[in-house]
Amino acid sequence: MKIKGIIVQGYRVASAPSKDYPYGALEKQRPLFASHGLDLSSYFNGTLNIDIRPFEFTMLKPQYTFHHVEWTDLHPPEHFSFSRCRVIFREVEYDGWVYYPHPETKLRHFQNPSLLEVIAMSIPGVQYGDEVSVWVNDEEIQIRKDK
Repeated sequence: MKIKGIIVQGYRVASAPSKDYPYGALEKQRPLFASHGLDLSSYFNGTLNIDIRPFEFTMLKPQYTFHHVEWTDLHPPEHFSFSRCRVIFREVEYDGWVYYPHPETKLRHFQNPSLLEVIAMSIPGVQYGDEVSVWVNDEEIQIRKDK
């Protein structure tokens, strides 16, 4: 399924140190994901936050789900799911993964269900406010109109 969205600013904790973490979250998480079989080392070290309103998404059967990932000593372990996707920007497709930190295991940085968080290959020139399209696997992710 192909869905359109707009790149928006997130919490800015994935790629760099922030007020909440003295390191980028993905910097700590990627080696742990790799140890479970998902190597993200060739992808950009950050996330694209893609607002798909008026639609929402639900993870159904993601390709990967990792439980109790202890990536920081600043809060309890979290669950993460991943579903392969492709981001289209200026008619060029880039490999990626929908990155889904499970809200039931998070203490902060909650995303609304209209925000796809994507780890993708580096996308030259992409910036906040740009429109992109995302191919998602509709067997793994359900897209529905917001109520």
